[in-house]
Amino acid sequence: MEWRLLADLPPEDVRELLTIARRRTFTRGEVVFHRGDPADSLQLIVKGRFAVRITTPLGDTALIAVHGPGDAFGELSLVSEAAVRSATVSALEAGETRSVYRDDFARLQRRYPAVNSILVHLLAEQLRRANERIVEAHYVDADTRVRRRLLDLSRVYGHEGAATVPLTQEALAEMAGTSRATVNRVLREEERSGTLELRRGQTLILDVGELARRTR
Repeated sequence: MEWRLLADLPPEDVRELLTIARRRTFTRGEVVFHRGDPADSLQLIVKGRFAVRITTPLGDTALIAVHGPGDAFGELSLVSEAAVRSATVSALEAGETRSVYRDDFARLQRRYPAVNSILVHLLAEQLRRANERIVEAHYVDADTRVRRRLLDLSRVYGHEGAATVPLTQEALAEMAGTSRATVNRVLREEERSGTLELRRGQTLILDVGELARRTR
């Protein structure tokens, strides 16, 4: 298994990191951690999909991301000892991760100082993601945000240029930061163009490449 978060790191650093990783398994619906919990571990996903949810200022719960194999979450736990979880993460299906705990990582740092490059990489990745979301929130229209989230989900659920996304329009609206009506309109437009097919409770993306071109 290869994780995108670690792709640019020296192979020897990645190998050392994985020597301290612990296998964890989750059943469908099981919570990995809650918002506000102490942040003590980085989770590298081996299999399954995991939902990331936040609480809005109005007290509602919103789905903001879905992660799958090759993804990671909880990165800041290795960076700051005072960190707490900023979101609640739960398993959407049976899943498995490799957990790297902060205390274990600190011991690894003392033995192999070169793995400090992992922390630099984590911080750089966090900054890149934050910048992308800030730009998107201010300058990208809602229709494009919906298509971008569909592309994100096609990577998580996809296989050979197609993907079956088992999420409702309400969930897509939460992820795109827009209304269900907007999501429905965009999905209908994409269905007419032949890039996807709407089914009960799920969206079948037929042509990921064409959807990506329409998102530019």
